[in-house]
Amino acid sequence: MTSRTQTIENLETCYRSIEDLIDSLSAEEWASQSLCPDWDVKGVIGHLAGVEHVLSGWAPASAEDPPPFAEIEPFTAAAAAWSTDRLVTETKAIFDARRADLAASTDELFASPSMTPVGPGTYHRFMDIRVFDFWVHERDITTPLGRQTDDGGPAAETAVDEVHGSIGYIVGKRIGLPDGMSIAFHLTGPVERDIYAAVDGRAAKVDHLDDPSVEVTTDSLTFVQLACGRIDPQGPIDEGRISWSGDAEWGEKAARNLRFTM
Repeated sequence: MTSRTQTIENLETCYRSIEDLIDSLSAEEWASQSLCPDWDVKGVIGHLAGVEHVLSGWAPASAEDPPPFAEIEPFTAAAAAWSTDRLVTETKAIFDARRADLAASTDELFASPSMTPVGPGTYHRFMDIRVFDFWVHERDITTPLGRQTDDGGPAAETAVDEVHGSIGYIVGKRIGLPDGMSIAFHLTGPVERDIYAAVDGRAAKVDHLDDPSVEVTTDSLTFVQLACGRIDPQGPIDEGRISWSGDAEWGEKAARNLRFTM
């Protein structure tokens, strides 16, 4: 897990990046389809603003105490009817409120038990998941618009961390790698990382493999977008953005079955 200071810096990077993006969108781009099937670009921004809205001023009382998530749907419904100018203004105001929350936060708050989108954890874990969510959703907008993004840096590392932490589930349940086999994922950048998993009764993340059964090579953006179910694997396979060696059958299955969330 990142330090509290780094997590806050990562969230600031995400807020600033979204603010810069929404300031530059044309009317046509606001109405464009995002990589999320149910949302256009405006819908993605309404979602991000809605979650931050319910987090504003909230602190967990216990691991069983979620934020008022029931308020998100009414907020996003209202946001859908706003002009894009109003949505920009409201989004920036919400981000400023969250900046104030984070500036006033303490190590004790970040260590406190909290419900998170993946179950009980800490407020710190919740905030790292928010970085992941922002990073992915920004690219839900920029990828179909053909906008360039900086896909490296600490926030990107946190996004990759989220997938890395679930690699046992991905390999065991989504790919279905058989017992006794192992796999290495080589991320070539902008986030460079080797991710290993082996199946010994159950699939689990391991620190290193000398001779994996399968090796999959791709860039970190493609890896995260495939893991999040945002893109059809056929595209990066055809374009050579994901490749494999070793056991060819399981290499292809891995490339096509990374999705663990949407």
